Amino acid sequence: YISRQPGDANVYPQYPPPYYPPSVPHYVPRVPVHQSAPPVVQPKPPSAKMCTPGSILITTHLSPFHSDPLAVANSCLGSSIECGSSGTCVSPSQWCDGVAHCSNGEDENRCVRLYGPNFILEVYSSISKSWYPVCKDDWNENYGKIACKDMGYNVNTYYSSQGITPERGFTSFMRLNTSAGNIDLYKKLYNSDSCVSGAVVSLRCTKCGVSRKNSNPASRIVGGSAAVLRDWPWQVSLQVQGSHVCGGSIITPEWIVTAAHCVEGQFSSPNYWNVYAGILKQTETRYRSGSRVQKIISHPNYDSDTKDNDVALMKLQTPLSITDTVAPVCLPNPGMMFQPDQQCWISGWGAEYQGGKTSDVLNAVMVPLIERSVCNSAKFYNGLVLPTMICAGYIEGGKDSCQGDSGGPLVTEKNSVWWLVGDTSWGTGCASRRRPGVYGNMTMFTDWIYRNMCGNSQGDLFGFTPT
Repeated sequence: YISRQPGDANVYPQYPPPYYPPSVPHYVPRVPVHQSAPPVVQPKPPSAKMCTPGSILITTHLSPFHSDPLAVANSCLGSSIECGSSGTCVSPSQWCDGVAHCSNGEDENRCVRLYGPNFILEVYSSISKSWYPVCKDDWNENYGKIACKDMGYNVNTYYSSQGITPERGFTSFMRLNTSAGNIDLYKKLYNSDSCVSGAVVSLRCTKCGVSRKNSNPASRIVGGSAAVLRDWPWQVSLQVQGSHVCGGSIITPEWIVTAAHCVEGQFSSPNYWNVYAGILKQTETRYRSGSRVQKIISHPNYDSDTKDNDVALMKLQTPLSITDTVAPVCLPNPGMMFQPDQQCWISGWGAEYQGGKTSDVLNAVMVPLIERSVCNSAKFYNGLVLPTMICAGYIEGGKDSCQGDSGGPLVTEKNSVWWLVGDTSWGTGCASRRRPGVYGNMTMFTDWIYRNMCGNSQGDLFGFTPT
């Protein structure tokens, strides 16, 4: 298709096409060891200045196919935990105790989470240093909105709270003290061994993961088929000066997940980008306006050489209008497991063969997950696949992501919900034998995403109490 020229050259600075961000999978990362063939060397752009909130205690150290309860990172002496913004060390018992001990309140920012494929609401207890499900007794939608706001969601997108019978038995719960008066939600919660209703809160902060697509594999992206409207409503095209550069995934009406390598160097400026949602053909972008980007946040530990932590967030200036063709995908919750050989789908406007041009039509194909030990074996990527990465594809090749698919979604269906498993990151060639696509492992990034959504949203949770 023919690229459109920008309407305002001051907003979209001119630059020659050779300086577009590299669209990957295209080359293996540059590392000094374990290489059977030299990679294509890409010039390393200057480091971009990132805008991220101070880090907090919760990090993940997980296998590619598994997400466990969040681990605690400890850089202070003894059992104390460091405030990310100030370096102050505080006692673990002071985290999530309702009082801000860190100067920026990091110790009170991440005290709630959604667990497992049923979105069970869990709250962290500073006393027992454990996560507990919230009993449905006396719970209402107002409390649900507050909990969602704590995780960084806009209350305008709030979906539902409901009570469900948990699949596994819980012996301890967090319950509401309804006689506590008009105080902050977190101070209303107390630990209890009983839950009269026997139901726990299942909380949906946004209506995500809804698609008309069923998970039965159909049979470019390479080796795929043209997508159908409403199959992949979270897929977006990220464009610079009217040209498709990378893909991305809608996770809320105002937040997009993509790959950090798409926004390296000068392209860390939000002024370059336009985001198009709800389209199947690139030619549609000639006749409609995209969404402008307000802020770009790359993972602070992204390594352009190894593609470690290849994930970034885009915050839109104006939230998207959610329809049946524009809708978010669900971020994987802690406790979810993605097994090797699990059927996933990739989609994008990337090349249909290695070295080809980007496609006008959105394409999609089913690819199974590959165990990281297999993907790291000598005949595959020989140790280049790090824990922040996940492999998907076929040993024999033939179906894969390609140039122009970078940053786009790798998704799977579980419990009738579509989950974002990864973002397209890198690979050797396209659809080659024993060279599957490598994707950012989203189970490693969800807490970082929530921290940044919360740190860049309006208002503060604990100043908002239900009526």
